[in-house]
Amino acid sequence: MSVLREMFPQHVISSGGDVPWSARSPDLSACYYILCGYLKSRVFISKPRSIVELKQSISEEIAAIPEQMTLRVMENLGVRLKQCLRNGGRHLNDVLFKT
Repeated sequence: MSVLREMFPQHVISSGGDVPWSARSPDLSACYYILCGYLKSRVFISKPRSIVELKQSISEEIAAIPEQMTLRVMENLGVRLKQCLRNGGRHLNDVLFKT
């Protein structure tokens, strides 16, 4: 954190950073946590070399997401929403930083 603060003074966005990170940002967005994790890992297996290839790979991988995975993501979203309510809208530390 100290290196980030030195490189980006007053611009570090995180739960312990200079700019408050909304508890509602990625914690409660099903698209964010499936797209940034699972989909990203799938898309870059083929190592797209152009924007056209990247877009094609993204489209193919989205179409190939199993229905069962989508259901699990939505169930997990429900868990995150309930946790947010219990936390009074604060960060979901036990979801983000599992122990």
